[in-house]
Amino acid sequence: MEAIKEELVILVTGELSDPRIGLVDVNEIIMAPGGKAIRVYVAVEGDESEQKECVAALNDAVGYIRHQLADSLSLRVAPDIHFVLDSSTKYGARIDELLHRIDKRGKKKTP
Repeated sequence: MEAIKEELVILVTGELSDPRIGLVDVNEIIMAPGGKAIRVYVAVEGDESEQKECVAALNDAVGYIRHQLADSLSLRVAPDIHFVLDSSTKYGARIDELLHRIDKRGKKKTP
């Protein structure tokens, strides 16, 4: 599983020449039971439309990515790959911001 993630990082960050693909970070990979499919959660820099466009470009390149993955890892059959936008970092930042606000309000109330 870790080898697949490493290869995907190399492919996504360096070997794809689609201009729609910007700065991408592979956060997590979840493999289906049996190993026939994987879901790849990616974080993408940019606004919402750029992020959606980048994920669409990654999904458009799945055939090439699967072929390269099979060659690099000597797999007889590469798993089906589906890229998904990972918004957990955005939610985490929002939670941090809200906690910081609560902390500031608590400090203002204590004399």
